[in-house]
Amino acid sequence: MGKRPGIFNDVIGPIMRGPSSSHTAASWRAAKTCMDILNEPLRKAVIDFDKDGAWAPNYREQGTTIGIDGGLLGLDMADDRIKHTEKVADERGVSIIYEVNSFPTNHVNTFRLALEGIHGRQIQVIAISIGGGSFEIQEVNGFEIHINGGFYEVILINANSNISFNDIQSTFPECKSVFESFKDDERLLNLKFSKEISDEIIDKLSSIFSFDELIITKPVLPIIMGNETDLPFTTIDSLLNYAEEQTFDLASLGLLYEKHQSGLSSKDVENKMKHIVGIIEDSIKTGLKGTTYEDRLLPQQSHLIAKAEKKNKILENSIVNKIISNVSAIMESKSAMEVIVANPTAGSCGVVGGVFRAVADDIGATHDELIQAYFAAGIIGVYFAKGPGFSAEEHGCQVECGASAGMAAAGIVQLFGGTARQAIDAASMAIQNMIGLICDPIADRVEAPCLGKNVSAAVNALSSATMACSGYNALIPLNEVIETVSSVSLQMPTCVKCTGKGGLAITKTACALKEQMKLKTI
Repeated sequence: MGKRPGIFNDVIGPIMRGPSSSHTAASWRAAKTCMDILNEPLRKAVIDFDKDGAWAPNYREQGTTIGIDGGLLGLDMADDRIKHTEKVADERGVSIIYEVNSFPTNHVNTFRLALEGIHGRQIQVIAISIGGGSFEIQEVNGFEIHINGGFYEVILINANSNISFNDIQSTFPECKSVFESFKDDERLLNLKFSKEISDEIIDKLSSIFSFDELIITKPVLPIIMGNETDLPFTTIDSLLNYAEEQTFDLASLGLLYEKHQSGLSSKDVENKMKHIVGIIEDSIKTGLKGTTYEDRLLPQQSHLIAKAEKKNKILENSIVNKIISNVSAIMESKSAMEVIVANPTAGSCGVVGGVFRAVADDIGATHDELIQAYFAAGIIGVYFAKGPGFSAEEHGCQVECGASAGMAAAGIVQLFGGTARQAIDAASMAIQNMIGLICDPIADRVEAPCLGKNVSAAVNALSSATMACSGYNALIPLNEVIETVSSVSLQMPTCVKCTGKGGLAITKTACALKEQMKLKTI
């Protein structure tokens, strides 16, 4: 069975801090996995980026250093010390150095880590960030490998045995997959498991293979992979047919999908969603209470809507006012390095949570109905993850705010009591409205024009859901819309894909703001 995106692993999540899930969350996950590979306390790390890659001009401003430092130092995202990783490293006597060099890559979000432990062990790892917090380790000490943080992994370096490669998996039936690669005359074997590696497995490996090293890594994703079961639908068309046969709404399909994806019970899946939604709701409350952070462009603004409404300067009792306040609050929590949920990315984290809260309040939806809306949103995100994914460095903001608008539109239809087909049509319309959206953060901070794009995406979601539930024709099926996002991204120049080299990011005012921000951090 090929890799199938999960709602918790790939769409609604990760739980994180920082401006960018691609930069901060993915790098934290990769660095944490690298520490398993090093398997001793860190003494020194040198991390570098290719000069032609997307991260070279903005890795520090967009939180890559915080993510990598946090992962290397073993700091959890909920730990406030992750805001001050340089201080923690200094206290521990750990040297972490960042450089921009030139080396061959196959992805714009590539980073290379050279790590040295306190006992002298050294490793070199090449990893990529795929978008939305997803990552892949592609190389360890010159060996090709594919680790995405979803499995318990066993890596055998220079492994030799009389057993054939084809017989390895039958010898270890609990193993989900086996991968091998070669470097000169040396061989690497990588075995993936869905359960913790037992002493019995290690003993069995040691009795069958001779090897120079045995390395074990633990999963860093919220759902351990390898427990997937077959679904009654695959494509969007088959999903709609199944929904109509079973009279299921989209939320029911989202819950069913994640149950089959995770191997968990319906109750456990619902509890996981409730936990995540609780964090999203808290980020709204945190933002509305007021946040401060030195290294950000915008001050707190989420409270201004309520003030203006009281003074009769704007429309009274408008749901749009609530949407703007909520979206702003989440974005401000993100920019203040508070705990948030990438949904599906940190750059678009305000859309779904902000508009869902506003609509739920407006129609008096229960908390359980709100949870169901997130499952409806999640299944839309799954099909987006199967397509272009969520990397702005590859596709621009159409895969961040565009994807979140489609997810939110489907969830609002769910809150309205609409059908699965109406929810799918709403997602199609919402994404259609944002195809080609560029990513051009000012001063490399994911604040502006990101805030306005999040607000626009949220209002777009509401209008699309309203049209779908009223019987408007989406015209273009969702699967074709998602395919169009991928084709349009190929026509977009790199300078407008989160590099800080195009769009509003290179205006006179933006350049001046960037210089001001540099002076603040010196």
